[in-house]
Amino acid sequence: MKEVAILLLVALMLNGCGSSRPTAQSVTGGVWSASLSGGEGSASGFSFITQFTVDSSGTLSFSRFEFINQGNCFPLDGGAVSGNMGLTENMATGQVTGSMTLTVAGNGNTLTLSSPDGVTGTLTGTTLSNGSVTGTWTVSGVTGCTNAGGSFTMSSQTATKA
Repeated sequence: MKEVAILLLVALMLNGCGSSRPTAQSVTGGVWSASLSGGEGSASGFSFITQFTVDSSGTLSFSRFEFINQGNCFPLDGGAVSGNMGLTENMATGQVTGSMTLTVAGNGNTLTLSSPDGVTGTLTGTTLSNGSVTGTWTVSGVTGCTNAGGSFTMSSQTATKA
Protein backbone atom coordinates (compact mmCIF):
# COMPACT_ATOMS: atom_id res chain seq x y z
CA MET A 1 0.00 0.00 0.00
CA LYS A 2 2.89 2.33 0.85
CA GLU A 3 4.40 1.72 -2.61
CA VAL A 4 1.13 2.70 -4.29
CA ALA A 5 0.99 5.94 -2.30
CA ILE A 6 4.59 6.78 -3.26
CA LEU A 7 3.94 6.03 -6.93
CA LEU A 8 0.83 8.22 -6.86
CA LEU A 9 2.79 11.06 -5.25
CA VAL A 10 5.58 10.78 -7.86
CA ALA A 11 3.00 10.75 -10.68
CA LEU A 12 1.35 13.89 -9.32
CA MET A 13 4.71 15.63 -9.02
CA LEU A 14 5.69 14.71 -12.58
CA ASN A 15 2.32 15.85 -13.87
CA GLY A 16 3.07 19.32 -12.50
CA CYS A 17 6.41 19.50 -14.30
CA GLY A 18 6.21 21.42 -17.54
CA SER A 19 2.79 22.85 -16.80
CA SER A 20 4.30 26.34 -16.98
CA ARG A 21 4.77 26.01 -20.77
CA PRO A 22 2.42 28.46 -22.44
CA THR A 23 -0.39 27.16 -24.59
CA ALA A 24 -1.21 28.45 -28.06
CA GLN A 25 -4.27 30.19 -26.57
CA SER A 26 -2.31 31.98 -23.86
CA VAL A 27 0.05 33.69 -26.32
CA THR A 28 -2.26 34.25 -29.29
CA GLY A 29 -3.92 37.30 -27.79
CA GLY A 30 -2.47 40.75 -28.20
CA VAL A 31 -2.87 43.51 -30.74
CA TRP A 32 -4.20 42.49 -34.16
CA SER A 33 -5.11 44.59 -37.18
CA ALA A 34 -7.52 43.61 -39.92
CA SER A 35 -8.25 44.69 -43.45
CA LEU A 36 -11.45 43.61 -45.20
CA SER A 37 -11.78 43.67 -48.97
CA GLY A 38 -15.01 43.55 -50.94
CA GLY A 39 -18.44 44.86 -50.10
CA GLU A 40 -20.31 47.80 -51.58
CA GLY A 41 -21.00 51.41 -50.62
CA SER A 42 -21.18 51.92 -46.85
CA ALA A 43 -20.51 48.23 -46.33
CA SER A 44 -17.00 48.28 -47.81
CA GLY A 45 -13.50 49.34 -46.91
CA PHE A 46 -13.68 48.13 -43.30
CA SER A 47 -10.46 47.93 -41.32
CA PHE A 48 -9.92 47.73 -37.58
CA ILE A 49 -7.41 47.25 -34.80
CA THR A 50 -8.22 45.15 -31.77
CA GLN A 51 -6.64 43.81 -28.62
CA PHE A 52 -7.83 40.61 -26.98
CA THR A 53 -6.86 37.62 -24.89
CA VAL A 54 -7.83 34.01 -25.55
CA ASP A 55 -8.86 31.82 -22.63
CA SER A 56 -8.37 28.05 -22.40
CA SER A 57 -11.79 27.43 -23.97
CA GLY A 58 -10.93 29.64 -26.96
CA THR A 59 -13.20 32.56 -26.02
CA LEU A 60 -11.84 35.97 -27.02
CA SER A 61 -12.01 38.73 -24.39
CA PHE A 62 -11.64 42.16 -25.97
CA SER A 63 -9.95 45.03 -24.17
CA ARG A 64 -9.95 47.22 -27.28
CA PHE A 65 -11.72 47.33 -30.64
CA GLU A 66 -11.67 50.29 -32.99
CA PHE A 67 -12.70 50.66 -36.61
CA ILE A 68 -10.29 52.69 -38.71
CA ASN A 69 -12.74 53.03 -41.63
CA GLN A 70 -16.23 52.11 -40.44
CA GLY A 71 -18.54 54.44 -42.42
CA ASN A 72 -22.09 54.59 -41.10
CA CYS A 73 -22.57 50.87 -40.56
CA PHE A 74 -20.91 50.67 -37.12
CA PRO A 75 -19.88 52.93 -34.25
CA LEU A 76 -16.15 53.62 -34.00
CA ASP A 77 -15.77 51.13 -31.11
CA GLY A 78 -17.71 48.50 -33.06
CA GLY A 79 -20.43 48.05 -30.44
CA ALA A 80 -20.69 44.51 -29.06
CA VAL A 81 -17.67 42.40 -30.05
CA SER A 82 -17.29 38.67 -29.42
CA GLY A 83 -15.33 35.80 -30.84
CA ASN A 84 -13.68 32.43 -30.50
CA MET A 85 -10.44 30.76 -31.61
CA GLY A 86 -9.93 27.02 -31.73
CA LEU A 87 -6.17 26.52 -31.78
CA THR A 88 -3.77 23.62 -31.89
CA GLU A 89 0.02 23.58 -31.73
CA ASN A 90 2.41 21.16 -33.35
CA MET A 91 4.80 20.66 -30.41
CA ALA A 92 7.63 19.53 -32.70
CA THR A 93 7.56 22.59 -34.98
CA GLY A 94 5.82 25.25 -32.87
CA GLN A 95 3.31 25.83 -35.69
CA VAL A 96 -0.05 27.12 -34.45
CA THR A 97 -3.13 26.51 -36.61
CA GLY A 98 -6.84 26.77 -36.09
CA SER A 99 -10.13 28.47 -36.67
CA MET A 100 -11.64 31.82 -35.68
CA THR A 101 -15.00 33.53 -35.64
CA LEU A 102 -15.48 37.17 -34.73
CA THR A 103 -18.76 39.09 -34.54
CA VAL A 104 -19.24 42.85 -34.29
CA ALA A 105 -22.79 44.16 -33.67
CA GLY A 106 -23.73 47.83 -33.65
CA ASN A 107 -26.05 50.40 -35.28
CA GLY A 108 -28.46 47.58 -36.19
CA ASN A 109 -25.80 45.76 -38.22
CA THR A 110 -23.74 42.62 -37.68
CA LEU A 111 -20.30 41.97 -39.13
CA THR A 112 -19.21 38.33 -39.03
CA LEU A 113 -15.67 37.20 -39.79
CA SER A 114 -15.20 33.48 -40.33
CA SER A 115 -12.00 31.50 -40.72
CA PRO A 116 -12.63 27.74 -40.50
CA ASP A 117 -8.93 26.88 -40.92
CA GLY A 118 -7.06 30.11 -41.63
CA VAL A 119 -5.32 30.85 -38.32
CA THR A 120 -1.53 30.39 -38.48
CA GLY A 121 1.51 31.41 -36.48
CA THR A 122 4.67 30.15 -34.83
CA LEU A 123 5.10 29.67 -31.09
CA THR A 124 8.69 29.87 -29.87
CA GLY A 125 8.98 29.73 -26.10
CA THR A 126 6.56 32.42 -24.93
CA THR A 127 6.37 34.35 -28.21
CA LEU A 128 3.86 34.04 -31.04
CA SER A 129 5.22 35.37 -34.31
CA ASN A 130 3.81 35.62 -37.81
CA GLY A 131 0.25 35.42 -36.44
CA SER A 132 -2.22 35.61 -39.30
CA VAL A 133 -5.89 34.90 -39.93
CA THR A 134 -7.50 34.77 -43.37
CA GLY A 135 -11.13 34.12 -44.17
CA THR A 136 -14.41 35.62 -45.29
CA TRP A 137 -16.73 38.28 -43.87
CA THR A 138 -20.39 39.22 -44.22
CA VAL A 139 -22.52 42.14 -43.06
CA SER A 140 -26.23 41.99 -42.40
CA GLY A 141 -28.58 44.57 -40.98
CA VAL A 142 -30.13 47.84 -42.03
CA THR A 143 -30.39 49.23 -45.55
CA GLY A 144 -27.06 50.23 -47.07
CA CYS A 145 -25.15 47.80 -44.88
CA THR A 146 -26.72 44.51 -45.91
CA ASN A 147 -25.82 41.58 -48.08
CA ALA A 148 -22.17 42.60 -48.33
CA GLY A 149 -19.13 40.46 -47.92
CA GLY A 150 -15.66 39.59 -49.06
CA SER A 151 -12.35 38.36 -47.72
CA PHE A 152 -10.22 39.53 -44.81
CA THR A 153 -6.72 39.28 -43.41
CA MET A 154 -5.79 39.84 -39.76
CA SER A 155 -2.19 40.14 -38.61
CA SER A 156 -0.76 40.14 -35.11
CA GLN A 157 2.06 42.06 -33.63
CA THR A 158 4.59 39.73 -32.00
CA ALA A 159 3.16 38.83 -28.60
CA THR A 160 5.18 37.64 -25.64
CA LYS A 161 3.62 36.15 -22.53
CA ALA A 162 5.36 35.05 -19.36
